[in-house]
Amino acid sequence: MKFSLDAPAKINWFLHITGKRSDGYHDIVSAMQCVSLEDHISFEDAPEIELVSDLDLPVAENLAYKAAALLKRRVSYRGGARIVLRKNIPHAAGLGGGSSDAAHTLVGLDRLWGLNLGEDVLMGLGAEIGSDVPFFIGGSPLSVVEGRGERVRRLRAHDPFWLLLVKPGLAVPTAWAYGVYKPELTKKSVDIKLFCQALDRKDFASLRHIIGNDLEKGVFEKYRVVAEIKRALIENGAAFASMSGSGSTVFGVFPSGKEATAASEHMGKYWCRVVRTLV
Repeated sequence: MKFSLDAPAKINWFLHITGKRSDGYHDIVSAMQCVSLEDHISFEDAPEIELVSDLDLPVAENLAYKAAALLKRRVSYRGGARIVLRKNIPHAAGLGGGSSDAAHTLVGLDRLWGLNLGEDVLMGLGAEIGSDVPFFIGGSPLSVVEGRGERVRRLRAHDPFWLLLVKPGLAVPTAWAYGVYKPELTKKSVDIKLFCQALDRKDFASLRHIIGNDLEKGVFEKYRVVAEIKRALIENGAAFASMSGSGSTVFGVFPSGKEATAASEHMGKYWCRVVRTLV
């Protein structure tokens, strides 16, 4: 048997930190949506687990390999798999590429090995690998994620949005971004129903006030270029813009793909992609 899966990137429409846990992680509430930027993963039978990737990262540190090794160990599977990972999502960019790869590796090996473990079991395994992994297993293209990331609630998505993703040539360590976060005296809460209504209507004015990322302040203070990219997106026609995850990618929301493409021509040397949200 041989087959392939596409592992999409995600953005965070909003990301709010609600507290710090006893295990050192933070509780969050976030709306995540997959976008049309995807890694490609192929699977076929092999005697042992073999990962072939164009990502410049030691195999043992690759989340796809960690997912495969964890699954094999938990079910005591005797065989293996040859996994070929072709990257399009930038590494350490706040777009969830590694988490999506891990999630789709679990899903792919569950199919290849005929395990039929079910979504809940796979999500539980995914949570051991990374906080965003359960979303890519159990979420719809648009979901609210809470807790450490293990609680995923599907939302209905309608018409897609056009986005311009812009990433400077630097990586923001996720643990550092959460570590420098300082709670605000007044917390911003999001009415999920109003958020969904604004998305459905493409009400940019309302969304501009709803969207927000609690990690932006700390990242912007150390990495000024990320703040400059957000400002440049607004100046070049984005209805609004926000950092995704812990950065360093910033996304701008545009009325059309043509306008997003035109804005990309003003982003200089930075990595850019025009994408649509998946629905």
